[in-house]
Amino acid sequence: MEVDLEQIKALARALRRYDLSKIEIKNGEQCITIERSVTGAAPFVGAPAFPMSTGGREAADGTGAHFDASRPSLPPPAPSGDDANTVDVTSPLVGTFYRAPSPTARSFVEVGSPVKKGQVLCIVEAMKLMNEIECDVDGTIAEILIENGKPVEFGEKLFKIKKSG
Repeated sequence: MEVDLEQIKALARALRRYDLSKIEIKNGEQCITIERSVTGAAPFVGAPAFPMSTGGREAADGTGAHFDASRPSLPPPAPSGDDANTVDVTSPLVGTFYRAPSPTARSFVEVGSPVKKGQVLCIVEAMKLMNEIECDVDGTIAEILIENGKPVEFGEKLFKIKKSG
């Protein structure tokens, strides 16, 4: 099994940045666990890296991969600092941001696109697993904050959505 050192480093950074004590990624019988002690010791890394999905939901490919941490992995959309009627959509995991399902396909959304709760906004690829990121509110895309193909961190803002109504 191939271990992606950059993904492991990114997960370790997420542990520190969000003050998590443990990230565990499972795929069948295979598992990777990254832990850190509360004293700030270096994280423990065990087993090969595997795909992870968004906060506790089943992986898009049905493998059952999950993200297990001491805190919820994706908080509900938070009001943006710009306007109480605008919410931020954040990345639930470390990975690569894609605006379309394939390089030749049209983007899921554009600035000004109306969106509905549950609609796919983008894909975040983590260790070769494509995770669809869905909208949590009805509204309109006000801003796309990440460039296509760029890496994203856990909790990083991806979109600003102006809520409807």
